[in-house]
Amino acid sequence: MKVILLENVRKIGSIGEIIDVKRGFARNYLISKKKALFASKENIKEVEKIKQELNKKDQDKKKEAKSILEKIQNKTYEIKKLSTENKELYGSVKPTEISKLIHEKENVEINPSNIQPSKEIKSLGEFKVEINLHSDVQTQVTVKVVPQEEIK
Repeated sequence: MKVILLENVRKIGSIGEIIDVKRGFARNYLISKKKALFASKENIKEVEKIKQELNKKDQDKKKEAKSILEKIQNKTYEIKKLSTENKELYGSVKPTEISKLIHEKENVEINPSNIQPSKEIKSLGEFKVEINLHSDVQTQVTVKVVPQEEIK
């Protein structure tokens, strides 16, 4: 299925590019998240007209991503979780929890879908977490999981 990209998408393409992707990826991700349009003749003409505007929006998003990057880059965030004696957690640390933690500490909004732990966080310790702020701006933060005090 041919689509026209409305923003830069990492490893896929840049604004205004006409690419061929699988139908499900186009419908369920690119088009539903307004990152692309179906490549009809009318849409191609429309995108050519608004390409400069889209580039400007993308630059604004990139600036915003860089300001967030400066606030959170190479920081360590501590999260307290209940754990067993052999340092395993009851459950795991999810991207939504990491997003809330960063929001509380730094007052910046990060979509949980942009947070990718290198592996599932199911035990105590330090873990590297990749954060995609923009197609050109990525960073890593460290999430330190410490035991929560025993409830008595």
